[in-house]
Amino acid sequence: MKSNAEQSRRTPRGVVAAVAAGGALGGPTRYGLGLAFPTAPHTFPATTFVINVTGSFVLALLLVFILDIWPPTTYVRPFFCVGFLGAYTTFSTWMVDTDRLIAAGAWGPAVANILISLAAGVAATSLGLSLGRGVAAHRTRRRSADVPTAAEPEAIGGRR
Repeated sequence: MKSNAEQSRRTPRGVVAAVAAGGALGGPTRYGLGLAFPTAPHTFPATTFVINVTGSFVLALLLVFILDIWPPTTYVRPFFCVGFLGAYTTFSTWMVDTDRLIAAGAWGPAVANILISLAAGVAATSLGLSLGRGVAAHRTRRRSADVPTAAEPEAIGGRR
């Protein structure tokens, strides 16, 4: 029999199911985009690049919304962030693409793939975080502007 500490560390089945469901959608989405927009051999893997950069942006933006704006939920973060976007973005394909370029002697595209993907991923993440935080700050300002203060007598029923 498991101790209370072991049971409390166990992930609830619903959360595991949410991750699995998100992954079951994210992986095929990435695969479908790869089929729809194939990259020619020995060239910069543009499809993988776009997938990873858009995934970085959406993940950062979504995390701000989930953690700072929306009411607390149990399944949104595991489904979208871990499941869908975890399967949609792909470190392994990025590295396999780079390895194939190196094996083919296409050093320029290989180095570009590593450096540009890394820089664009960091930039997309920063942009997503900034945009999300901007939305959160705007909502906070708007909410605080809607709340009357004691310094505004007309707002609390007094006269000027």
